[in-house]
Amino acid sequence: MEDLFEIRWHGRGGQGAKTAALLFGEVLAASGKYIQAFPEYGPERMGAPIQSFNRISSLPITLHCGVEKPNVVVVLDSSLLDTVDVSGGLSEDGTLLVNTDEEAIVLKKKLGFKGKVFTLDASKISRETIGREMPNTPMMGALVKATGLVNLETVLQKARITLEEKFRDKPEVIEGNIRAIERAYQEVK
Repeated sequence: MEDLFEIRWHGRGGQGAKTAALLFGEVLAASGKYIQAFPEYGPERMGAPIQSFNRISSLPITLHCGVEKPNVVVVLDSSLLDTVDVSGGLSEDGTLLVNTDEEAIVLKKKLGFKGKVFTLDASKISRETIGREMPNTPMMGALVKATGLVNLETVLQKARITLEEKFRDKPEVIEGNIRAIERAYQEVK
């Protein structure tokens, strides 16, 4: 499929990789795209490595398998860089987006990756905006900036609607996540 764009999310159980992929999928669907958003995990527990995926296209998507050759890889936990081949299948012109306090140029050299590398301290942003370490929504904001797949306002509008459905009794969670997305969009390097 010629215009298919694929994203693979790497995280640990409980960090929100599944939720981020699903929320990002909803945002893209609302912008008129065909999407797939799904996790891949078995009986893993909290803290175990997991993957989630997005496929985006202007045409119906007929593939039904994990993402093998992503355009973008999003890593919610930099400790996975030492244990999981997060860049597997990612071409030299692909994009790697990592939650870390390291500079992108340092991480790029360390990994020996030739594509684009973006970094963001999403853990810090989430602690300061949401009140706990939950890097998924900040990484979504960084993904929007790094890819330009959808504009920030669309993401913020759809995220607010979805978060209001889930956290209607916790307005501080809704506002914290919205601030986290906005701040990450501004701070990604």
